[in-house]
Amino acid sequence: MDENKIDLSLKTMQLLQERTPPQDPGMDGPVRRTSRRIREKQNQEKNQILSPKCLTFTSEKNDSEEEEDIEEAEVKDDKESLPGYREGLSEYELERLENIRQNQAFLNTLNLPQISEALRPKPKPTQKGLKREKTESEMLPVRKSLRLQNKGPQTTLTLDTTSYAAREPEEKTKKAPGPIPLDPINLDEHVRLPEDLVKLWNEAPLKQEAGTSDLISYQQMLQKLSINDSCVVKVVKDRICSAAFHPTSSDLLMAAGDKSGHLGLWKPDASWGDDGVIYFEPHSRAITSMAFSSRPCNLITVSYDGSVRSMDLEKAVFDEVYHSSSGLKSFDFLSADCSSLLLGEWNGDVAVVDRRTEFVNIYDLRHLKRRNNLAVGELNGHSRSVSSAFFSPLTGNRVLTTCMDNTIRVFDTSLMEGRSPVLKSITHNMQTGRWLSKLSAVWDPKQQDCFVIGSVDRPRRIQVYHESGRRLHTFRNMDHLTTVCSITAFHPSRNTLLGGNSSGRLHIFTDSFIN
Repeated sequence: MDENKIDLSLKTMQLLQERTPPQDPGMDGPVRRTSRRIREKQNQEKNQILSPKCLTFTSEKNDSEEEEDIEEAEVKDDKESLPGYREGLSEYELERLENIRQNQAFLNTLNLPQISEALRPKPKPTQKGLKREKTESEMLPVRKSLRLQNKGPQTTLTLDTTSYAAREPEEKTKKAPGPIPLDPINLDEHVRLPEDLVKLWNEAPLKQEAGTSDLISYQQMLQKLSINDSCVVKVVKDRICSAAFHPTSSDLLMAAGDKSGHLGLWKPDASWGDDGVIYFEPHSRAITSMAFSSRPCNLITVSYDGSVRSMDLEKAVFDEVYHSSSGLKSFDFLSADCSSLLLGEWNGDVAVVDRRTEFVNIYDLRHLKRRNNLAVGELNGHSRSVSSAFFSPLTGNRVLTTCMDNTIRVFDTSLMEGRSPVLKSITHNMQTGRWLSKLSAVWDPKQQDCFVIGSVDRPRRIQVYHESGRRLHTFRNMDHLTTVCSITAFHPSRNTLLGGNSSGRLHIFTDSFIN
């Protein structure tokens, strides 16, 4: 009985020793062997997770299997080259890093920094020049329902049209015939014109030298012309329809006319008026053309209201030179002393006016008789309306036309025998729409074989061409040239170019610094 109890106690103790974890590293027996097996199993699992993929070459593998092994090794190398790669990462984490790398490479191909730069907000137009007038908003009566007015329902609809008629703009009254006082609108009453303006106005223009410079020097000159914030000024209130440089070479003085008949004079570094701008109103409709005459210096303006006026600073008046019942489109001087004018009317008539006398001749180009009035030349090839046509300066051997069929044409008029041949046709987008002045290619008076024209393309630009069709230079500026400049002109003696837009602003590119 006692022996059975002793055997049972021994078996119980042995079983407890096998199930109890070891407390002392120095213990021996079955427990030590069990812990060693556990450690070996853990190391084996770890080795299975991080086991490297090695290439093994055997004679039994074919070419396709070898290529798969090489690709597998390359994938392994790529994974080890990933940013943030650490030994011990799982396959999921390595795949995540690979996705990050591929997404970053895709974003780099989109050129997002360049796109964001192109989409940055446009700079606000300069506020220099004429100031915007403050207009009081119309106070409309408060609307009330019939119930609040203690009125019953109405079966018929009645409209009160008096308020709508009152809002219609009144037609602008025409200017009285005869001379008009030269009173600036943006200056105080009874204030005389600045003396330095009168002095600059009466300076003798620099005589132009005949001939043309080589194209390389001309291109280098164009590349030096630049624009800054002081070169953009609001000269008139509405859309610019015409502009011109004063012929003096000592300083810059420009004139611009808008669609409402306003005329603005601008001297960039002057202190008079609004940032050097003086503002007049000699016409009641658009000023379609203008040019400065020689001694005595006057500014001739032609308007759609049918009047031709001469701005005379000595007399302080706008003299009326000619008046027509039809609107006037363009004009040019017929004599070197600028005493005779050739006027083009909207109805097709041509008027020859001598400013010294009352002698006027009118010719209708649509009804010329073949026996008595034969054309000396024909310029064919235009399929739509022609917006402008100019003889080349100095020689007149070329005629430059701008047509609404999106083409600029240069004709050879050196012989003027029958049909003049087309030397070059240049494709140019002329579709400005109803809110912009029409584009017009004009010659550079200093370089008779080159001309300038605005553009409706983006980014906004002004382009200079040679008569052969070669584009010599493109003026661009993302900060200061942000609108279409339909009206362009070169200075007759200085290296300066102007451009006028639809908001009444003049832009000048020049090689002389303006404070």
